[in-house]
Amino acid sequence: MVNPLAGLPAVHRLLADEKLQQARELHGAAAVRAAVREALSAARQRLAQGEPTPPPPTLVADAMALLARREAAAYPEVLNATGVLIHTNLGRAPRVAADASGYLALEYDLGTGARGERLAPVVDRLNRYFGAEAATVVTNNAAALMLLLAAHAAGREVIVSRGELIEIGGSFRLPEIMAASGAHLVEVGCTNRTHPEDYARAVGEGTAAILVVHRSNFHLQGFVATPELRDLVKLGHARGVPVWVDEGSGCHLDLARYGLRREPTVQEILAAGADAVVFSGDKLLAGPQAGVLLGNNSTIAPLRRHPLRRALRPDKSALVALAATLDAYLAGRPEAVPLYRLLALPEAGLRARARRLARRLREAGLPAEAAATRAVLGGGTTPDQTLPSWGVALPGGDVTAARLRKATPAVVGRVEDNKVVLDLRAVLPEQDRRLLHALLAALRG
Repeated sequence: MVNPLAGLPAVHRLLADEKLQQARELHGAAAVRAAVREALSAARQRLAQGEPTPPPPTLVADAMALLARREAAAYPEVLNATGVLIHTNLGRAPRVAADASGYLALEYDLGTGARGERLAPVVDRLNRYFGAEAATVVTNNAAALMLLLAAHAAGREVIVSRGELIEIGGSFRLPEIMAASGAHLVEVGCTNRTHPEDYARAVGEGTAAILVVHRSNFHLQGFVATPELRDLVKLGHARGVPVWVDEGSGCHLDLARYGLRREPTVQEILAAGADAVVFSGDKLLAGPQAGVLLGNNSTIAPLRRHPLRRALRPDKSALVALAATLDAYLAGRPEAVPLYRLLALPEAGLRARARRLARRLREAGLPAEAAATRAVLGGGTTPDQTLPSWGVALPGGDVTAARLRKATPAVVGRVEDNKVVLDLRAVLPEQDRRLLHALLAALRG
């Protein structure tokens, strides 16, 4: 009986192929050899399952495909047609372009020639924009809360309403964060109703702070009650207990101007007397991933000296992007930030773009129709609200969606009623041409 493995060529024979010889110039000899060996290994597994022996050209093609996958971008560009503007899986909010590739005066004072403070430029901008007394920045909002708790509440009690014991994406669970920081959680009130007197009864000698938490990804309605922040501040300060707010989303503009329900801004929270506010840099602030901490100097200053601060400090790319984002807001130009430009897109313009895109696709022989849709802000910011939008519907459901994800650039939409809906609310107008070309290449190929 002939051994089927004997029909497979040796590694050196495949490496002699002209295509793989050319691939060595691009990928390197070691990478090409590894790909050939992996292609042969996969072929042996298929032979063991009874498949026929692949010819050398097939093995060469397999090796080339492996090389192509490994050379692909680690984080490929995506055209977000999901209708979710702050899409966690796609990098949250699109941000202001800011180049941090070269050398920077990151920790260098150009005036004195001495070492400088890396956070000073963004701290200055944060204080000016939000009207805060003091500020600092870490890697993300979970880190911001962890630092605040570790510095001020380790071994002590922090009071939180049962209606605010949140769990959000990425396994962020408030009770676990508090336990990891060394703080002791004290729950008050009920899931749907918490009153000022619930907090008052819980305050004692071991109380480090009252913590108010933004309800991310869900909304309570019906028979509910939540104390006003000013009432909690009055209570806390009368009892010598600071009040902290984990605002999470980082709302800093009146969302009503974009057709969403108004909610308290970070500026208003500080004005109400909160001792500290923490929030994400890449949600409604629409900057890079970061955790922003604002408050009075007595709360923020100890954070700068805490050992965790160095472990949690952001890198230069995040700081440059955050500074550029804050500059746009300080200049009174929120629409210079991509997220707010998308929010400001008029429904009539979205409708015209959707109809134009659908027409171009039909002219190319692809069945497409413009459709009114509802988009969402996303990121846990406004969980029960939607925005009017328009998009293009294509047949094929999951099969079409998979083909679009392999386009260049990748196109990610949503599947509804076995159709792929490409919502334009999260697509900038200047991206329409690239979107059209990507769709044509993916669906006509």
